[in-house]
Amino acid sequence: MKKLKTVISLMWIGLSAPLFAGHAEDDWPEPIKTYRTGQVLFDRLEVTRTDNNEDLLVWDMLAWYGGDRNRVYFKSEGENKWDDGEPAELERTELLASHLIAPFWELQGGVGTRGSTASGAERENYLVFSFFGMAPYRFEMDNSVTVNEDGDIAANIEAEYDIRLSQVSYLQPRVELAAALTDAEEYDRPSGFNNIRLGLRYRYELSREFAPYVGVYWSRSLGDKSDQVRDQGGDESETGVVVGIRMWF
Repeated sequence: MKKLKTVISLMWIGLSAPLFAGHAEDDWPEPIKTYRTGQVLFDRLEVTRTDNNEDLLVWDMLAWYGGDRNRVYFKSEGENKWDDGEPAELERTELLASHLIAPFWELQGGVGTRGSTASGAERENYLVFSFFGMAPYRFEMDNSVTVNEDGDIAANIEAEYDIRLSQVSYLQPRVELAAALTDAEEYDRPSGFNNIRLGLRYRYELSREFAPYVGVYWSRSLGDKSDQVRDQGGDESETGVVVGIRMWF
């Protein structure tokens, strides 16, 4: 009988706890306050030496500001060839609004541009929709679809994976695949798979915010893009070594 009374008492306490919890004083602080924060991350800031003896400065950065569910992102990626007298080339520069749709996954939408940074240059402006986050087994992914002013549709998949070697060192394989759903002759982008790029970097963290790295990469044109590059006298594939810094603040 005592055991039954004890069980009933515990059940009553458990059921009534939420009722009593709702009578907190108005001036009591919230357990977890909603707040906004941000970050600027240079995932790649590197000097590249290609197998054609070309030296490139390459960057890949993103910045975001917001809360747990809604954020604003700025992404920029491009390269500048040293000593060629030409301005830098933007692979993408995008401003996006982002909403968390599942654990570790955000749906993003916004506008972007790509092309030469030269004054007065004709750049490709587009709408962009991105599926951004972390796949199972901690693959970091940024999958995007773009639609330019002429209705040309392109897609890009990027994936990275950190293999922890020690508390402060990582081996990071990386893959990037570019494709087009429609022909964009003005921008030398035929329909189909256009390019694949594979990379491998070794990173050592001097601190959580500052990590130098070395690495290698290989890229190759695919399909009709490969034929196009060959006809223009270019190289269908490229390899190179990189030295760079990953940092955030």
